[in-house]
Amino acid sequence: MERKERIGVVGAGLMGREIALVFALAGYQVLLADQSAEALEVAIARLREIVDKGIARALYQAGDKGALGRIATTIDLADFFDRDFVTEAVFEREDVKASVYARLDAVCKPSCLIATNTSTIPIAVLASHVGAARRRNFVGTHYFSPVSRMKLVEVVPGIETAVKTVEVAMRFCRDVGKTPIVIKDVPGFAVNRLLHVLMIEAVRLVEEEVATPEDIDAACRLGLGHPMGPFELMDLTTSSLCLQAQQIMFDAYGERFRPRPLLKQRVQAGYIGGRGKPGWRNRDSNCDSS
Repeated sequence: MERKERIGVVGAGLMGREIALVFALAGYQVLLADQSAEALEVAIARLREIVDKGIARALYQAGDKGALGRIATTIDLADFFDRDFVTEAVFEREDVKASVYARLDAVCKPSCLIATNTSTIPIAVLASHVGAARRRNFVGTHYFSPVSRMKLVEVVPGIETAVKTVEVAMRFCRDVGKTPIVIKDVPGFAVNRLLHVLMIEAVRLVEEEVATPEDIDAACRLGLGHPMGPFELMDLTTSSLCLQAQQIMFDAYGERFRPRPLLKQRVQAGYIGGRGKPGWRNRDSNCDSS
């Protein structure tokens, strides 16, 4: 089913490209932006792998190869002038996001809703980087990785977000097969506050040589029913992003979110995970925890 609203996604990385995919699978025309044509080519190639493997088709009846034809790409945010709903999914740093909002605020029509996929930065802080008139149309929509499979979205209104904006954001989430929940605008929101307490304790268990990353992952999958363990998740989303999130929450809440020394050491040494990078579950590259 073809849908009339025009969707934009800024950032073609792990999160942004799959956010674009779920909208395309639901019948929306999507414009995906990044800084280079090369990054966009990589993103589309990765999405083609996901569709070819049937991962998306298992959850979305519209999940056929034709969905990729509903995703156009651009390196120029001026092309977002006709978008109705734009999701920002760039690097998790306020200044990087602020520069994107300034450009979107200048080119998007007044009725366009702007959503951020930030996982930790308060929405009111990010909304301060658009003009006063735009802030009622600014909202947080925090998806979870991998977006093509994870059902939850945290919808987070800022101080000035209109009730109608929240309602429309939740409708878009439901349209793409997600279950949205409304969360108060606090650093880390709800899920990441729960998740990173688990991650911090998991790293402490490795530091104390209680168990290996592989066995802790197995314990979380088989004993707690989690779809993946904390070290698998860190390798997927990168330990550097996890460290950054924990530092933001440590600054906000104090000692219970202090990042563990082993995590800091591994990030500084380049063992961050992600595509092509060694992570926790690569035994040949694991640092000695002693």
